[in-house]
Amino acid sequence: MGVPLRKNFQFQLLWFGGAVSQLGTQLTTVALPLLLYAVTGSIFWAGVVAGVRTAALVLTQMPAGVWVDRWDRGEVLVRSQTTQAVAVAAMAVNVVTGANSVLVFVVLAAVDSACTAFTGPARTAAVKAVVPPEQLKTAYAQEEARGHVAWLAGPPLGALLFGLGRAVPFLADALSFLVAAVCAWFAKIPPRTGERPRQRMRHDLRDAWRWLWRRRGLRNLVAVFLALNLLGSAGLLPVMALVKERGGANWLVGLVLTGIGVGGVLGAVLAPRVAVAPGRLLVAVLTLFGTCNVAMVLPFGAWWPFVPLMLTAIGTPLLNVSVNSVFTAMVPDELMGRMDAVLTFFTRAVTPAAPVLGAFVAGVAGAGVALALFGALILVTAVVAAFTDLRTTVPR
Repeated sequence: MGVPLRKNFQFQLLWFGGAVSQLGTQLTTVALPLLLYAVTGSIFWAGVVAGVRTAALVLTQMPAGVWVDRWDRGEVLVRSQTTQAVAVAAMAVNVVTGANSVLVFVVLAAVDSACTAFTGPARTAAVKAVVPPEQLKTAYAQEEARGHVAWLAGPPLGALLFGLGRAVPFLADALSFLVAAVCAWFAKIPPRTGERPRQRMRHDLRDAWRWLWRRRGLRNLVAVFLALNLLGSAGLLPVMALVKERGGANWLVGLVLTGIGVGGVLGAVLAPRVAVAPGRLLVAVLTLFGTCNVAMVLPFGAWWPFVPLMLTAIGTPLLNVSVNSVFTAMVPDELMGRMDAVLTFFTRAVTPAAPVLGAFVAGVAGAGVALALFGALILVTAVVAAFTDLRTTVPR
């Protein structure tokens, strides 16, 4: 028997740093749209900034994966998170000085997101390096719990801090990235053993694409994730707009979004006990997502979206833990950074348009119509997925 996960110092340090930084990110996820709405009087600019953030992540993801496989993954985590701290601190300066320049927010959001493109594959590679294969499912369940606790605490705390001072959430987020960088440094992620031959970047990426292409079930699974991420991400701003349309205050917007955290924590607790194959689980989660999206438009008041958001969020960690643990066990260590980047790129290739699409449809037709439309499209995706080969095989 190996060391229990709770006593794995390296993983727990990585987890704690990630938990703090993810909480900080949730503060500004709520604060930035509220600030842009207050400054411009339109939710459209919040959608533009969110779209630019996602576009920067997608465009940077592929080269970042190659470099993570070439460089020291622990050092990548430290440097990228330190850069994020500087970028978010600069956002705070933009607020404190009274400039509130939308262009500055756009540029700094792009920098922050480009750094995320490095931290994602570096973190995945680091987890694989410090967690034994038999503990991966439990580790990813703990990772999911971290994210959803951040969703639970972040929105109301972000709204509260925004009320104390518009720059306060950004300062707190900058500090959270510094904590994550320090934790990554003390975790001392082991370097890879052996050297792999240096190739041109396109050859490195070609190796990763070939590996994925030869695994039909995983390839189809990723394609369905692309549709889910687009439609699911497009619904977030309409949820916020729906609460405002029904007369909800800023604090109620934050409270409604905590439904994601409540459901996510419940789902993370259940995830290690779920033994359903990733493909079948994906169809079930798609059905849940689509139904809950449509249910949000029921006329039960500004608080109502909290309930379907919570139910939706229960399915998210179940699916993520199942897919991530299988994926991490399948991928060779020397391909880990590139494959994480390839899968992230593939599943998010169209999501830069999601917040803009969500804000546009909500602005033209109303938030309720937008949510019903996206929910119906998710249900159609579930039907298609049910007749698609989504089988995956983990090497023994």
